[in-house]
Amino acid sequence: MTDNPVDDLTELADQLAEEFAEYRQPNEFKDISLVIEDEGKEHPTLIVHVDGEDAASLADRIEKFLQEHGARTEREQHSDTDVRVLATLN
Repeated sequence: MTDNPVDDLTELADQLAEEFAEYRQPNEFKDISLVIEDEGKEHPTLIVHVDGEDAASLADRIEKFLQEHGARTEREQHSDTDVRVLATLN
């Protein structure tokens, strides 16, 4: 880890994108979208938006991956097909 939490989250997001590349194909609707929210926050947050029929089970896998890589996670479920996993690093 670096002294810059945004850099650390960017590295984690890159690892996540690589691990779940099959869900992030170019020129297609993406089941997984990644955003780093760092404006006005003491602790930047990686937001993983999971969309689709298998959103809950895919979010489970993503949450486990993030936790195994040292992230603290929270989940927001907006519907059966719309889940967000929020990750921060200490």
